[in-house]
Amino acid sequence: MANAHVAHDCVVGNHNIIANNAALAGHVHLGDYIILGGFTAVHQFCHIGSYSMCGAGTVVLQDVPAFVMCNGNSAKPHGINSVGLRRKGYSDDAIRTIKRAYRLIYRSGLKLDEALAELQKLVVDCAEVQLIIDSLKSSERGIIR
Repeated sequence: MANAHVAHDCVVGNHNIIANNAALAGHVHLGDYIILGGFTAVHQFCHIGSYSMCGAGTVVLQDVPAFVMCNGNSAKPHGINSVGLRRKGYSDDAIRTIKRAYRLIYRSGLKLDEALAELQKLVVDCAEVQLIIDSLKSSERGIIR
């Protein structure tokens, strides 16, 4: 949209919406089906996982895992993008499992390595959880908390 900025060496996936005045610094990686609200600013080298959503005015200083909704300065997680997942045809079972994965990462009190081990068990029931695992493993700046 108007005045959006994508800096050097960014990798932008498919079917993303980058709203007015959103700005990506250099070397940012965006997955697929991401929504960046107006005036969102993404720090250099950050990765934003597929199906994530950043609210208007969000300042992203660390990586955003797949499926996570966030907002604020600096970005804080606020659940999963369940509305976007329904619109993309995800089943209720898949959405429930992705919510369970979110709770393992953000609400269980587990360390990230412990959460990754538990997430791996969920892949058997829901292959989409692998997107979350991949986004966590590829994180170089740490994830939003």
